[in-house]
Amino acid sequence: MSECKTIAIANQKGGVGKTTTALSLGVALAREGKKVLLVDADPQGDLTTYMGFYDQDNLPITISTLIERTINDIEVNAQEAVLHHHEGIDLIPSNLNLSMTEVNLLNAMCRESAMKNSLSEIKKNYDFVIIDCMPSLSMITTNALASADQVIIPVQSQYLSAKGMGNLLKTISKVKKQINDKLTVGGILLTLVDKRTNLPKTIKNELEENYGNIVKIYDTQIPVAVKTAESTSKGKSIFSYDKSSSVAIAYSNFAKEVLSSEGERTKNALAKGYSR
Repeated sequence: MSECKTIAIANQKGGVGKTTTALSLGVALAREGKKVLLVDADPQGDLTTYMGFYDQDNLPITISTLIERTINDIEVNAQEAVLHHHEGIDLIPSNLNLSMTEVNLLNAMCRESAMKNSLSEIKKNYDFVIIDCMPSLSMITTNALASADQVIIPVQSQYLSAKGMGNLLKTISKVKKQINDKLTVGGILLTLVDKRTNLPKTIKNELEENYGNIVKIYDTQIPVAVKTAESTSKGKSIFSYDKSSSVAIAYSNFAKEVLSSEGERTKNALAKGYSR
């Protein structure tokens, strides 16, 4: 198995498709033959719910459990938390206990790296770990960024969609400088795109004008579709619910774009190594 890549799906703005992107990208990568672990890093537990695990209050072990054990210097076996989804991906779930864990992190010695330490061993079993972040620049989100190799930023194709992007990029830059020097921005993914209007093109141009010189804008765009909401209410990804839909095709293309970008990064890293 190749070295595991950890991707944080992050945007402090809610309703931009972070959770749908985390689940859909995970399943799409699994369909490409990759072993994928999803991590729900939101106390609301939307990813856990989307994957069909509805009784969150009675989950014996969650990401909160693992982080609490880490900050209390108790042995962590992340495999105990893993739930298996019928579409070939795994999940470390979340629930509201994560809110209390965030409070406890504030006084912990390893507060920025607790999640990274919790996941360090289990990563060896996977090609990709995808972390679904909460819609805020919180201590838990900082932990997710500290754990990640790269960040993918879903952005809804509406006016004001880029509002706050500067704050997120500043946070990512700060985490890179102070905590995780391997962290990069994978790119911006346009979501909930209504191709019947010119607005998505306008938003993409706005993003390219303001951030295109420092951040990649993915070629793939995820269309808006009722079937996406329907699929998540059934505990299924869009691939299982309607594999021929425009959203499924888009996320399949997006997974290929992510894999292609990873290939380019590896190639460039090797080239730099040989040139020394």
